[in-house]
Amino acid sequence: MRILVVTAYFPPDTGSAAHLFYELGTALVQRGHQVTVVTGMPGYHAQGSLQPYAGQRRLDETVNGIHVVRVVTPLRSSHSMLGRAIWQFGAALAFFVAGVGLPPHDAVVLYSPPLPLGLAAWGWHRLRGLPFVLNVQDLFPRSAIDLGLLRHPLIIQAFDLLEQFLYRRASWITVHSPGNRHHVIARGGDPRRVTVVPNWVDIDFIRPGPRENAFRRRHRLGDAFIACFAGVLGYSQDIDVVLEAAALTAEKGKVTWLIVGDGVHAPRLRKKAALMALDNVRFLPMQPRESYPELLRASDVGLATLRSDVTTPVVPSKILSIMAAGLPVVTALPLDGDASRLIAEARCGICLPPGDARALADAVLKLWRNRSLRQRLGECGRRYVEQRLSLDACVARYEDLLERLSEYAGPPHLPARQPGRADSHTAHPRVGESARGGFF
Repeated sequence: MRILVVTAYFPPDTGSAAHLFYELGTALVQRGHQVTVVTGMPGYHAQGSLQPYAGQRRLDETVNGIHVVRVVTPLRSSHSMLGRAIWQFGAALAFFVAGVGLPPHDAVVLYSPPLPLGLAAWGWHRLRGLPFVLNVQDLFPRSAIDLGLLRHPLIIQAFDLLEQFLYRRASWITVHSPGNRHHVIARGGDPRRVTVVPNWVDIDFIRPGPRENAFRRRHRLGDAFIACFAGVLGYSQDIDVVLEAAALTAEKGKVTWLIVGDGVHAPRLRKKAALMALDNVRFLPMQPRESYPELLRASDVGLATLRSDVTTPVVPSKILSIMAAGLPVVTALPLDGDASRLIAEARCGICLPPGDARALADAVLKLWRNRSLRQRLGECGRRYVEQRLSLDACVARYEDLLERLSEYAGPPHLPARQPGRADSHTAHPRVGESARGGFF
């Protein structure tokens, strides 16, 4: 098959979006497919030299057998909603134009957000009858409304209409959790064409390994017990609760809280930690992808936190990476979401309410004291991702879906049943609500 992949982020950009579709594209190439990625010039926490991209309006390159088409887009703004909107719609137009000039493809897979990129795929569908799969990761605009980033009623209404427009016109929609599927259907998605395919983790790339490793030596972590948050320090991630938990354990001198990443809140958080005189908190910049497994193995506990006003049922991808590395997961995020259900089913960690610094401190100290509990939770997480969330298993479902969709012209002509191995609405059985603050 000739598969067109569309994403705003691709290596050398870092973050879950860039890595997820890099892994998807690489795996599809290894299965014998021709993959073209349409994306922008790198700039989202990009690692390495960006000199080859400087001043380019379009650049074609090959990355691990993937044909990558990079086009210039409006400057990305992190602080202005208007600036972000201009970038998103501008990128959609730039990607559409780039795609029109490419040889024919059989199907498109598109990563959202940014939601407006879906307009590029819809345009190709109208122009060439190209079926497209909309992979919905964050539920925009709901997530931005929850965080207070989107307030103007007219702008909210416009994005609401765009969301419903794309959900009704996508050839198929994939989401990473049952809660996201319910949302998409409520916003206009056809239940017959909305499938849960969980986000995957490359269990060969991220796997358990020596705690005493080069990462510890390089950053002089010694034998410290490390509770690690690694990821974007943005609007939805509640890193303040990590700092407050660190303050509650500072006098005990037992835990080092390691915060690895960059984002709009990074300067504020560093300043806050300095004002709080938190000697047990270390900040490191975003690490290259190849250093990530070593970072996880050097840690003792993996953290995932979200603000209480994040009401969308998100499953942060860092949770899957922590599980793959064989670490216990400690979360402080809304307990009625899919992340807590996943951890309960996998029996791999501790789920806490969002914003509860005392509970977070107590949970990490409990794990510090109980090595056998750490080992048991870590082994459960690793076993779960091996059995259900491996890259091979999830990519096989995309491959089957894309092969079937390529035989049809679009939504009106699609078969009513779910195609092939993607024929269940959920990736795993539903489980009951997790105990609040319970250990699994």
